[in-house]
Amino acid sequence: MFFLATVDHNGRPTVSYKGGNPGFVKVLDAGTIAFPSYDGNGMYLSMGNLKSHPEIGILFIAFDRPFRLRLQGRAEIVMDGPDMNLFKEAELVVRVAVSDIWMNCPRYVHRYEKVETSRYVPREEAETPLCEWKRIEGLEDVLRPNELAAVEEAGQITQDEWMEHVFRGDGKA
Repeated sequence: MFFLATVDHNGRPTVSYKGGNPGFVKVLDAGTIAFPSYDGNGMYLSMGNLKSHPEIGILFIAFDRPFRLRLQGRAEIVMDGPDMNLFKEAELVVRVAVSDIWMNCPRYVHRYEKVETSRYVPREEAETPLCEWKRIEGLEDVLRPNELAAVEEAGQITQDEWMEHVFRGDGKA
């Protein structure tokens, strides 16, 4: 996992969490990395920011050690070609020309232990389940045809039901 810092359309900094299985960030060569953009909330805020302002910052943290690594570079969004085959279920791939990379002091990083991998992380050996928030009543107009079919099969839920999962820390959230 890492935190991605971008700049929005108003010139304000923003940050988002990006997660996947180990290896979901790939080193392509000595100066280039790539990572997938998976299905999210459909707003494409980070990806939209990259289109307008390609300069980014990435913060990697290994909470179990602790260890921090910072990276800065220029991002390019890839929508087709061989890079798309690097990641299962990637909607887009982000290639980053790395300009700076350095280790950061780990002194204030709290130590945490990973409890489990999100069930929504794409895996080669399993089908990724439908994200539960897509089952919320009233969101049908923002779903893709395959998601609508999956919601029809699974049934809808209320926003309160979904929020209950979130507040409980339920893996379905």
